[in-house]
Amino acid sequence: MKLIKAKEHHLIEMMNWFSDEQELQNWSGPNFRYPFNLSSFTEDLKMNSISSCVLTSNESEFLAFGQYYQRLDKCHLGRLIVNPKFRGKGIAAKLMSHLCERGRRELKLTSCSLFVLAHNESAIKSYKKFGFSFTDYPEQIPLANCLYMVKA
Repeated sequence: MKLIKAKEHHLIEMMNWFSDEQELQNWSGPNFRYPFNLSSFTEDLKMNSISSCVLTSNESEFLAFGQYYQRLDKCHLGRLIVNPKFRGKGIAAKLMSHLCERGRRELKLTSCSLFVLAHNESAIKSYKKFGFSFTDYPEQIPLANCLYMVKA
């Protein structure tokens, strides 16, 4: 598996992974337009300012997507999603491993963080298994039922 820069054709495929606005909001967080088109999807992902990556198989299959950036002196992971065709196969852990490794190296940071919605039990289970743990966020989180997790 390898982590590569997300390209337009990845976004086009990924746009099909959301069947309704609630699914999109659960993944994207606030301020993501719905319905979307390629232009709004690209803009709302902030592709020009946030490192956006795709995990591919050795056969170039699009397995997962994720972003990282610096937030509160941590490599903050965002908008993690596994291709529905490959869920339940340990892909999320591989994605997080690659993103944390690259993000910490590029940003010269030692720990990672992420937000997760309290009702997203499968994501929480995956993040805990990978070594993330809940901690208090030092500011007000502008999204209801949002939790903060950190991995050293």
